[in-house]
Amino acid sequence: MQIVRPTMEHLESFIAALEAGWSPQSTRPDAAAETLAAVRADPQSFLADQFDPEGRRAPFRLPDGSLQPAIPEYRYWLWDGGFCGVVSLRWLPGTTALPENILGHVGYTVVPWKRGRGYATAAVRQILPVARAEGLPFVDLTTDPGNRASQAVILANGGVRVEAFTKSPAQGGGPALRFRIALDGPAGGTAVGVKG
Repeated sequence: MQIVRPTMEHLESFIAALEAGWSPQSTRPDAAAETLAAVRADPQSFLADQFDPEGRRAPFRLPDGSLQPAIPEYRYWLWDGGFCGVVSLRWLPGTTALPENILGHVGYTVVPWKRGRGYATAAVRQILPVARAEGLPFVDLTTDPGNRASQAVILANGGVRVEAFTKSPAQGGGPALRFRIALDGPAGGTAVGVKG
């Protein structure tokens, strides 16, 4: 499995995942229908928005329905000959801070039928050098306290738990854990398998 910059050659498999019920936002299942509509309306623009180093795309909807202005973000797709999921890097140039309603620098999701293969762990490992290239000394990732699989992915990539906190109402509220991966250690090494 490698992470790839989305192109037209990957789009059919991505659409199939959406049609099978996968959602790019686990907290908003209706995001699948919205994403499918955007892809069908203008595939080229949709693909361009996946790789947005200047944060120019349209605002995105949070779990409470409010809109969050876009910030720079790269959305790579997990690819093993077919679409497997998404790993994203979000940041603000010149700082490690993020807007309050963006919970972490790195987010990831794997389609349900390809979970348990180590793809999330590999995807996070492969995006760390991308974060380092953007000047970040570390990345923060968050997960729910009960999501042991996600915590294992983060820990396998050198993550250290830094705090327990309560998500904002815009993010659906509830408890969460924040982890940090330093990018100057072995986990932040050279990119393996990144295409595009």
